[in-house]
Amino acid sequence: MNDRYDVAVIGGGPGGLAAAIEARRNGAKRVLIIERNERPGGILPQCIHNGFGADVFGQDLPGPLYAQRFIEEAEKTGVEFMNDTMVMALKDDLTIYAASHRNGYKEIHAGAVVLAMGCRERTRAQIRLPGTRPAGVFTAGTVQRLVNIEGFMPGRRFVILGSGDIGMIMARRLTIEGAEVVKVVEILPFLTGLRRNYVQCLRDFDIPLELSTTVNRIIGRERLEAVETVQVDSGLKPIPGTETLITCDSLLLSVGLIPENELSLRAGVELDPVTGGPRVDERMATNIPGIFAAGNVVTIYDLADEVSKAGYIAGRSAAEWARGGYAEIGETADILPGENVRSVVPHRINVSNDKELEAVLSFRVSRPIEEKTVIEVMCGDTRIERIRKPFARPAEMLSVRVKIQDIYNKTNRPDEKITVNVRAADGE
Repeated sequence: MNDRYDVAVIGGGPGGLAAAIEARRNGAKRVLIIERNERPGGILPQCIHNGFGADVFGQDLPGPLYAQRFIEEAEKTGVEFMNDTMVMALKDDLTIYAASHRNGYKEIHAGAVVLAMGCRERTRAQIRLPGTRPAGVFTAGTVQRLVNIEGFMPGRRFVILGSGDIGMIMARRLTIEGAEVVKVVEILPFLTGLRRNYVQCLRDFDIPLELSTTVNRIIGRERLEAVETVQVDSGLKPIPGTETLITCDSLLLSVGLIPENELSLRAGVELDPVTGGPRVDERMATNIPGIFAAGNVVTIYDLADEVSKAGYIAGRSAAEWARGGYAEIGETADILPGENVRSVVPHRINVSNDKELEAVLSFRVSRPIEEKTVIEVMCGDTRIERIRKPFARPAEMLSVRVKIQDIYNKTNRPDEKITVNVRAADGE
């Protein structure tokens, strides 16, 4: 079976839904979402807590309702869905090979492709957590699905490793459902999730958080019986003599997310070694002509609203490419992380085209600054933009708008590098 679409979107989460809707709004006649689950929505159906939609809809919505708004809009605008379908391969000629029990093996040809596969959780193996291999060790997202979708309580006494947002949200959820959350331990000296989740999920429910602490050992044979925690020094090395044994039947891992990019690699998409996601320009275009990427497949965002906004950009660009209206790339400027910046998206800006447009640079700091902060976008010694923020925290993505005309005017050479720097204001 063969089929052809103007734009094909791989992934039906908040980024993919937004991309498909925006592609239809911008003239793409046939737009397809390929989703491996039985229904679109991505991870949102199991996120039954509020905190979605403030930017996109101006309302505070639970995850399932946020997803449903997008699904209904996609259906209304004529987006086609291919659910319960796994994409097996993506070629650089924009051919997609997908399989499902309903349609069998299918070859799909697209004028443009948007990668919106989202992300996955880091597991015990990826953080090299030592000890035995008993039942009772879960990732935070797995427990979220078991409790919120399957209606199953996987344990009664929990320790949570990592202060990521899903872990803190599940600490609250498990407490509400009658479980005991002994504590949350975080190996870093600062919170890795949003401050609002710390307040609403841990502090408001009297769940202790211990920073600079990690799980040193897992104990148990058939079922988890206990974990041993240990404090760590500034180099994240265990401090002898600080071990504590905690009796528990479940360990929940909230130790970070990884962009899902096996398909990207097969298509030859260049990845950022820091984020693990595709390197994109301000239009969310990858290095492969006609392939765009948006959302958590590029970098891990704090909010679903930001994922959807990135999807809008990718969908709009994909529609433009599919109809042959996409401008040729001219001179580009690389965007690099500078002082106290871990990563920046986009990774490059086309400075010779669309000079009237603005580009939004999104980035994370490497270490927290709990005071007035200055963000500077620099081209060599030339300042392009400068803004202030009340603070800067690794868990909370920051952004700054820059005019492409300013970059073009202030870039001395086509190979000039643009850097984003974040520092304390120091009384300024």
